[in-house]
Amino acid sequence: MNSNYKVGDLIYDANIYDGMNTHIDDLLFYKRWLPKNKDACILELCCGTGRLTIPIAQEGYDISGVDYTASMLEQAKVKAAGAGLEIEFIEADIRTLDLQKKYDLVFIPFNSIHHLYQNEDLFKALRAVKNHLKAGGIFLLDCFNPNIQYIVEHEKEPIEIAEYTTKDGREVLIKQIMRYESKTQINRIEWHYFINSEFDSVQNLDMRLFFPQELDSYLEWNGFEILHKFGSFEEEAFCDHSEKQIFVCQ
Repeated sequence: MNSNYKVGDLIYDANIYDGMNTHIDDLLFYKRWLPKNKDACILELCCGTGRLTIPIAQEGYDISGVDYTASMLEQAKVKAAGAGLEIEFIEADIRTLDLQKKYDLVFIPFNSIHHLYQNEDLFKALRAVKNHLKAGGIFLLDCFNPNIQYIVEHEKEPIEIAEYTTKDGREVLIKQIMRYESKTQINRIEWHYFINSEFDSVQNLDMRLFFPQELDSYLEWNGFEILHKFGSFEEEAFCDHSEKQIFVCQ
């Protein structure tokens, strides 16, 4: 992957990640699309610390989680063990994934495809999904619907986006500023971290934006049929004002 595109190390600090990401609206959506058959095999790509993996396993499903970041997976394993669960967590790059197994449901949650910066990266990941999906299986995907006006408004000065205490006792404040590159469709996001009231660092969170018709075409070119496209996790119809692009594909 092009080294000019970055996600800062602190963003992948497992306790900081978990402290910031406590919402469950996406979990409720993914649970609604779980197979009725509890013997089904499920694969989550870009699973992070198991925020979705573990609750789905608690429903009695056989689910495996894949992520590129070892620190995230270590946290996921600790959390799963604490919940009395045996879950297979795999450290791998989703672009080159080859598990030699087929799944009834594969999903990429939490805007993770925005870190596939080149078309080639996305196409490799989609081919990997296709190769791991059973005939008639379901592929779920969620990402942002680009909002250029929002980006322009947030280019002016840093804006506070989060304040919380981590499980290991750190007081975290995050301020955000961004700059959009139209040539690459990369939103160059900077998160300014203050830890225990002291400035800590500036961390990059570069995100490739995918526009609606563009992403529809990419999915279809890679062999997927789009069964549904929603604009929210409440399954509202996708429209101009939708914050999200949420796909149910086969």
